[in-house]
Amino acid sequence: MQHFKTLSAYLDYLELPRPEHPMFSMFTAMGENYLPCPKESSPPITNDCYSISFKKFVKGDLVYGRTKYDFTNGALFFIAPRQVLQWDGSAVFEQKGFSINFHEDFLKGTELAHQIKKYGFFSYTANEALHLSPKEERQIELIIENIDLEYQNNQDSFSKDIIISHLSTLLKYAQRFYERQFINRMELSNDLLDRFNHHLEDYFESGQLQENGIPSIEQIADKLSVSQRYLSDTLKKETGKTTTEHLHLYLIDEAKDLLLNPKKTIAEVAYDLGFEYPPYFSRLFKKKEGISPTAYREKYKMN
Repeated sequence: MQHFKTLSAYLDYLELPRPEHPMFSMFTAMGENYLPCPKESSPPITNDCYSISFKKFVKGDLVYGRTKYDFTNGALFFIAPRQVLQWDGSAVFEQKGFSINFHEDFLKGTELAHQIKKYGFFSYTANEALHLSPKEERQIELIIENIDLEYQNNQDSFSKDIIISHLSTLLKYAQRFYERQFINRMELSNDLLDRFNHHLEDYFESGQLQENGIPSIEQIADKLSVSQRYLSDTLKKETGKTTTEHLHLYLIDEAKDLLLNPKKTIAEVAYDLGFEYPPYFSRLFKKKEGISPTAYREKYKMN
């Protein structure tokens, strides 16, 4: 897989203009113009850059992941360094908005270098883009105008600090708008939790638990066609519990039924549930239920 260590090399590959700054590039098209289009297709590639882009797809359909979206109101995308990128030329479209690319070293020595790693949306897959309302779109545009003004000016000792300050503001607004999106998509969140539980039911009933052990959160997210971070953030916002907590709750519910079978030992119950170490199962059960598996069995055993 081809990897690009510099911003210039990455933009050359995309067949886009060279940046004004060796580690920071910006393209805008808010009026009648269109954003420059990258090369039509690419095999999987990686780079050492962050990307933030806001795009309105004026004509043509575009599918991200397994989902087709209506981008009439625009969508904001975030890509972190070393994420695998791939696209093809099957969709013909024109873009308006903006595209910012900067090397991770551009942030070195700044507070944002640490803050940016805390923004979960940089690990979201493309079909989990942030969809902006017209009012939110205008707020983002104002920040972009300030960044672009500084980018186009003659560089001086203040330029980098000012650009990074605006980037920090942009990311804080994005965090706020994602919170709004999670709230507004309550129905989608409920559906995601239902699909999460349904997948676990299928996994248990099909015998995969005994064959493959407890599924990882990454495996579950992949089956649901979302990223691990998005799944966790959505369920946490909706239920107050993480994906790992939901998985543990499901396992404990299954354990309660198995423990009522007097022919099975505690260790056998643990193994049936995919635990490699029965003591870990016992500790988890007691943590969630307040009593040990043995005490639970004694309390609820059949007469």
